Amino acid sequence: MNAVRSPMAELLARQVLPATTFVASAGVRGGERDPFVDAVLAEDRLSLGERHPRTLDDLEDDYFDLIVTLSPEAHHTALELTRSLAVDVEYWPMPDPTDVGGTREQIMAAYREVRERLKARIGRRFVAPEGKKPR
Repeated sequence: MNAVRSPMAELLARQVLPATTFVASAGVRGGERDPFVDAVLAEDRLSLGERHPRTLDDLEDDYFDLIVTLSPEAHHTALELTRSLAVDVEYWPMPDPTDVGGTREQIMAAYREVRERLKARIGRRFVAPEGKKPR
């Protein structure tokens, strides 16, 4: 629903990719902004600002070199949409922290885990050795 994993990934990717790289996240369905996302991003001094969840139909552009999906449903949809397009689609399975219950701290821990997994995966995929950005 473009409310948790994908917006985090978009913001984290913007931190390491050149400003000239177009990065956008969108969901299969519409959703509501998740306050736990704001809280775990704030721990890293990051903010989504006024950004709100959006769907694939909300994107102004439909040309991409790479689509990264974070859930099985999103991956299936991306493969269907790009069947006749020259675009790479990568699936990075990420747990859904909204499935976690318990205390606020237990829920925050689940969101932190997703944030850290996304940071690591983005780093491995887009940052060259020695911390240099890829060309």
